[in-house]
Amino acid sequence: MTHTNKDWNEIRSNDSWGIFKIMAEFVEGYEKMAKIGPCISVFGSARTKRDSPYYIAAAETSKLLVESGYGVITGGGPGIMEAGNLGARQGEGKSVGLNIRLPFEQSGNEYVNHPVNFDYFFVRKVMFVKYSQGFVVFPGGFGTMDELFEALTLMQTKKIEMRPVVLFGSEYWKGMVAWIENIMLGVEGNINLIDMKFLKMTDDPKEAVKHMNDFYASHPLRPNF
Repeated sequence: MTHTNKDWNEIRSNDSWGIFKIMAEFVEGYEKMAKIGPCISVFGSARTKRDSPYYIAAAETSKLLVESGYGVITGGGPGIMEAGNLGARQGEGKSVGLNIRLPFEQSGNEYVNHPVNFDYFFVRKVMFVKYSQGFVVFPGGFGTMDELFEALTLMQTKKIEMRPVVLFGSEYWKGMVAWIENIMLGVEGNINLIDMKFLKMTDDPKEAVKHMNDFYASHPLRPNF
């Protein structure tokens, strides 16, 4: 199939108008998120069942986070995201859901009290990072890895200030962390030791929250960028 110059001109025109939709999502997201205050992002799989130990731990961790004065940001969907919003609601805190509109999946969960909806994954990711004071990452798939390494990359390149990162579930994460330390850092030298400084692995909700509180005992709470 070939395209005529007219076809390509129409495509370019549609691309240009799409910029305004992207801009509108940024404006709406900035305006809503700026009013919420300091939050911690809780990442993890949408497939995690409600009877999973990780679901239960995510809810407990999020409840402790809001009791410590943070809001909780999730992707607004099921699984670990739902658990994060549930815990925030149980702690009577701010429960934020950055929901992505998809054709056949992910409607917002019922425990979100500050919903923000997006069509563009990259706009949503900006909101996760800009308004997060830290990250608690539960077991997940490609999307969770994408969010984790996005945050780590922005910190490594000093596009945002260092933030505490907790990998929850040592059995799940220990192989990856060992590979990062032994191969990525040790053998290849593709990262520096300081890049690992604020990364913590734990199986204890209280220890996860303590990691956040210890960091902010000596750092200001403020948005990124």
